[in-house]
Amino acid sequence: MAASIGAPRVLLRRLREIMARPESPQDRLDKIVVQIAANMVAEVSSIYLRRQDNSLELFATEGLNPDAVHNTHLARGEGLVGLIAERAQPLNLADAQTHPSFSYRPETGEDPYHSFVGVPILRGGQTLGVLTVQNRVRRHYSEEEIEALQTTAMVIAELIASGEIDGAGGVAQVLQPARSVKIDGQVLSEGIALGHVVLHEPRVVPTALIAEDVGVEIARMKSAMDELTNRIDTMLSRRDMARAGEHRDVLEAYRMFAQDRGWRRRLTEAVSTGLTAEAAVQRVQTDLRARMLRQRDPYMRERLHDLDDLSYRLLRVLAGASDTAAVESIPADAILVARNMGPAELLDYDSTRLRGLVLEEGSASSHVAIVARALDIAALGMVEGCVDQVDPGDEAVIDAETGEFHCRPSQEVVDAYSDKVRFRAKRQQQFARLKDRPAVTTDGAKIDLLMNAGLLVDLPHLDESGAEGIGLFRTELQFMIASAFPRLNQQMKTYKAILDGAGGRPVIFRSLDIGGDKVLPYLRHDHEENPALGWRALRISLDRPGLFRTQIRALLRASVDRELRLMLPMVVDISEFDAAKALIEKERAFLKVHGYAEPKAVMVGAMIEVPSILWQLDQFLPHVDFVSVGSNDLLQFMFAADRSNIRVADRYDPLSCAVFRALKQVVVAANRYNVPLTLCGEMAGKPLEAMALIGLGFRAISMAPASIGPVKEMILTLDAGHLEREVSSALESKETSLRPMLSAYAARNGIAVGG
Repeated sequence: MAASIGAPRVLLRRLREIMARPESPQDRLDKIVVQIAANMVAEVSSIYLRRQDNSLELFATEGLNPDAVHNTHLARGEGLVGLIAERAQPLNLADAQTHPSFSYRPETGEDPYHSFVGVPILRGGQTLGVLTVQNRVRRHYSEEEIEALQTTAMVIAELIASGEIDGAGGVAQVLQPARSVKIDGQVLSEGIALGHVVLHEPRVVPTALIAEDVGVEIARMKSAMDELTNRIDTMLSRRDMARAGEHRDVLEAYRMFAQDRGWRRRLTEAVSTGLTAEAAVQRVQTDLRARMLRQRDPYMRERLHDLDDLSYRLLRVLAGASDTAAVESIPADAILVARNMGPAELLDYDSTRLRGLVLEEGSASSHVAIVARALDIAALGMVEGCVDQVDPGDEAVIDAETGEFHCRPSQEVVDAYSDKVRFRAKRQQQFARLKDRPAVTTDGAKIDLLMNAGLLVDLPHLDESGAEGIGLFRTELQFMIASAFPRLNQQMKTYKAILDGAGGRPVIFRSLDIGGDKVLPYLRHDHEENPALGWRALRISLDRPGLFRTQIRALLRASVDRELRLMLPMVVDISEFDAAKALIEKERAFLKVHGYAEPKAVMVGAMIEVPSILWQLDQFLPHVDFVSVGSNDLLQFMFAADRSNIRVADRYDPLSCAVFRALKQVVVAANRYNVPLTLCGEMAGKPLEAMALIGLGFRAISMAPASIGPVKEMILTLDAGHLEREVSSALESKETSLRPMLSAYAARNGIAVGG
């Protein structure tokens, strides 16, 4: 006789009553199997749970010999029960004893029973056990009956995980202890961090599993699914999502899943069995996860984290929970883990409680990486699969020196990194002792060490690092974290605070450098096939002079009685520089006419980051007050490798002889025209690369604050004149990279380049 349409709901209500009683774990299990047998009109109902050695133990039964409980053990894969556990799929047989996997256990007394149905007890794709039903009569069980058993198995899995039936002969040992995980990634911000995992997009764990009113739960589910679809559509319609990229691809996958009729139907059917909407989401997620984990098709396995993310998003909608953990109280040693995030999202967190950041995406030149360095937290990017392999509260270690992420590390690993943190702290103390010492080489060459910045939170690093000024202030970061275009007074207040914080040290402001991978959500920006080579930086400023002039006016008014150093990004041709300078002069004239005080001096410089300018240096340099090489963009253009594309970002060597021959032209021309020259790309902050730049003739370089100590330590042991001769000779050779020569030179001369 098949279970009636209301049977699953009745069974769930009975299970809830059983769990509400103050009974022992074993009594609860015994009553659960009795209720299952009665609800299914079955002669036998049994629960087998998996032990740490992957064997399956009979924990409770109605209909089999009660003496077999805790005395019947099946090896991994043994019998029909073992087969279900291995495949994580139901098995429905009219005559179980004729199946080749049938294992006869005389102590159970199951000889008279022919028909058999079993379903896995699953949680998070992991098999915790098997729930079975048997009858004497030969028949196949209906889909509705199997659905009822799967729903019941899901509830049992949650009870096991929550500890509500803990202690029943060793149920606590069923869940395997979490394993240690080590994943390699790319260093975004150097450092070592020990702490506990916080998921940027929190997971919601259902607490109420059994519905009070199924109609209400169905309505909640429909409303939540519609809301989820609307949110994804809204995210995809944002202007900063317009260009193709991995983050957009992920959202497109979410939308595909969210609109899938099969997924929606499964969710509705799960609620119809008597589960709450939250429990139904977890039930469907668990079932699909188990199937996808056993797929051989790599594409299907890769879609697993999309399904998980979408399920967690739907659970947050149902629970009315926040989209990110930024509004929640986080531990004092938080290790933030996310697929990806923007710079503004990272700034939403209490920086005093953040120890580190781990991202599945993100490159060293991404803007969230810049913010991580400003906050002085260890950060890794391109840590594949990190979100799926961690749970909130897990102990974790970030090694942002070697690029390793350790989750649930052994005590030996924790001890080793604790020692490493202490050693690093001693090294930082050594660097701190150098902060007031001039960066002068052994042969008397003075090197100006400046720092890169972009936020007000960067300013304390000026004193901490001993930087001699700010060689690059990225003004666009303030625009990127704002919800609307900052007004004149807002900009003026920010720039004045920066100059005040610098305390008389030089600050070079870079005018608004947006476009490419820096799209402002409130600024209309059409889709481009290749945005890195498109409408960006100075091109936008010249095409939208109102935006540019507002920023210039704010900078001029903030710099009253001080020097204003303004640098124009992505200059391709002299005519562009002259056009921008003409707009600057218009603003100066406007302020003068209206009686505003002026800066003591206005110096306008340019970034050398587009290769075309290399063949205009003799014509270009007489027009500028200073120049700075932007090595990040210059190298990406020279190597035709988009630095935001993780597949090609590391395919070239910054110490390539081709790059340094180009840079040599800049050094020679700047000296010829007596134009101040700096380099402000990421390569300046690495001791070996910085050493190469000094050997080329650079005497001012700008870098992340944390890099100043290691670079200064290198400089104090370096003979710049001797190195220049070695570098010049190497550039005339047939070598393709300076790296081997420089590494050998440093080792031979005892120069500290280890960072």
